[in-house]
Amino acid sequence: MERRSALKSIGGLFLLPALSRVSLTTEKKPVLRLAHLTDVHLKNQFNAPARFARCLHHLQAQLPKVDLILNGGDIVFDMNKENIGAINGQWKLVQETMKNECSIPVSYCLGNHDIWWNEDSKGEVFYGKKYAMDKLQLVKPYYRLIQNGWKIIVLDSTHLDIDNTWYIGKLGDEQFNWLKNELENTGETMPVMVMSHIPILTALLMIEDNVVNKWTMLGGDMHTDTAKIIHLFYSHPNVRLCLSGHLHMRDKVVYNNVTYICNGAVSGAWWEGNRRETAPGYGIIDLYADGSFEEQYIEY
Repeated sequence: MERRSALKSIGGLFLLPALSRVSLTTEKKPVLRLAHLTDVHLKNQFNAPARFARCLHHLQAQLPKVDLILNGGDIVFDMNKENIGAINGQWKLVQETMKNECSIPVSYCLGNHDIWWNEDSKGEVFYGKKYAMDKLQLVKPYYRLIQNGWKIIVLDSTHLDIDNTWYIGKLGDEQFNWLKNELENTGETMPVMVMSHIPILTALLMIEDNVVNKWTMLGGDMHTDTAKIIHLFYSHPNVRLCLSGHLHMRDKVVYNNVTYICNGAVSGAWWEGNRRETAPGYGIIDLYADGSFEEQYIEY
């Protein structure tokens, strides 16, 4: 009897780790798979339409299947350096390509190249962000989605500087207050992911071309209100991940338990090869029910 009792106890010791593994697996349940495409810069040159279609086919062949595409901005090549006829052509190309080559839902973020800031067109109805918003059917340039237990916040990070001649990365008071309200009204157990075009935080500016005996960080390369946003995130520990693009290079920074990922561009160096050491590609992000995530950068 004593031997039989001892064997039962030993059996219990082996059983406990197995139960623990089952429990952990259940908690880390995958709930959403995202593809992060940014800086496509589509135009009818450089064989860009065919190469973008190849990218779309590549990501749609991923297993497990991608549930949602997040387009991080700079959708067309450049609205500010083209006439209205060329701009209409670029957006028509975007719409035709997405209709014919992609069957996955897409949520869009505006990039600096998707905005018409031509000084000679201030009186036109398409001046500023309106043209792109109409094409993308966006009511506002910033918004939020709730998908499978996660809140996804899409920010509008591109604004004119105080001299109205160039853009900088920031939210502005109205959008910052909206973001603050969104986070305050998000349950503590709901994880949050943020997407912006311009990085909120990145280390890539330390390898940019403007380094001459010191690092110069330009307001158009990274958010100028970084400290303010990071302090807000610090008060909301359910903010887990921030995605961006804009710099066409890939890096990952972790600060205060928030992961900031700047992904490389679909277009690489504007369809002319790698941007420094980053090849053309896109991100895959797997979100889990417990608020964790896994991510990878895929060269297509």
